[in-house]
Amino acid sequence: MDSTAAPQVGESPFAPLLPGDPRRPLGPRDPGDAWVDGDRGRFWGRFGSAGLLVHDPAKGVLLQHRALWSHQGGTWGLPGGALHQGEEAIHGALREAHEEAAVPPGNLEVLFTSVFDVGYWSYTTVVALALQPFEAAISDAESIELQWVGVDGVGGKELHPGFAAAWPGLRSRLTEARGIAGRL
Repeated sequence: MDSTAAPQVGESPFAPLLPGDPRRPLGPRDPGDAWVDGDRGRFWGRFGSAGLLVHDPAKGVLLQHRALWSHQGGTWGLPGGALHQGEEAIHGALREAHEEAAVPPGNLEVLFTSVFDVGYWSYTTVVALALQPFEAAISDAESIELQWVGVDGVGGKELHPGFAAAWPGLRSRLTEARGIAGRL
């Protein structure tokens, strides 16, 4: 479980760790915002987690440089996070990407999903095509930076370990899905 205290009424949900450090959330804002532990490790999201891999053919893949205070902070990954209780993974990934990176959910075509499941927790990567170009924007404290990266350049970034492990398979499926759609 997250050991930080929830903000009190009137308090900001963000506070600096140390003077000059970036702001970070003070604690769970939703019942799903908690750690789960088991024999395969500790994972964020009581009801699982989901992230959005959005591809724009002209720009590449949208990556999030994760805030230093976050788990595996300083690495590159996908906008995403903990699912709410009863929330479908696709909805959660779209919600999180909108909250963190201003990704317009109505401007996407979902191509496929990929699920990593350890039995007591799962992470769903939702892969989508941007139907129209858009500018991503940092819209909460969970990002240092957002960047569109060409498909060939993604592996050159210092990736979140989970995303690094999943990227080769996701890249292959994205290439196949985009080739079938005739838009690669």
